[in-house]
Formats: sequence, C-alpha cells, structure tokens
Amino acid sequence: MATTNPLQFIQQVRAEVSKIVWPTRREVMLTTVMVFIMAALTAVFFALVDLLIRGGIQMLLGAVS
Repeated sequence: MATTNPLQFIQQVRAEVSKIVWPTRREVMLTTVMVFIMAALTAVFFALVDLLIRGGIQMLLGAVS
C-alpha cells in the first residue's frame, strides 16, 4: 500500500470537501418539517394498530373466560 505524504493528504481532503454541495436553509427546514410530520403519522398509525390488537386480545380473553 502506497503511503501519501501529509501535505498531499490534506490537499486531497480539501479538494474533496470543496466538492460538497451543502443544502440551503430552506431545504433543511423543509426536510425537518417532513421528518416531524412522518414521525407523527407513524406514531398515530402504531397507536391505532396497538388499539386494534389490544381490543382483539381482550375479546379473545373475554370469550375464553
């Protein structure tokens, strides 16, 4: 494996970092809001599934006893 001298390595790192395209403030805000909305929808979905499963189990246990 070839070794790279530290100066060359730093130059390569700076060249790669300069290629990064940073998101705008608007893009960050939009994706953040979308994450919160999806998290809320997921929480509601699993709460409803939990209610259905709990109701089903209570019905089964009520029918057995």
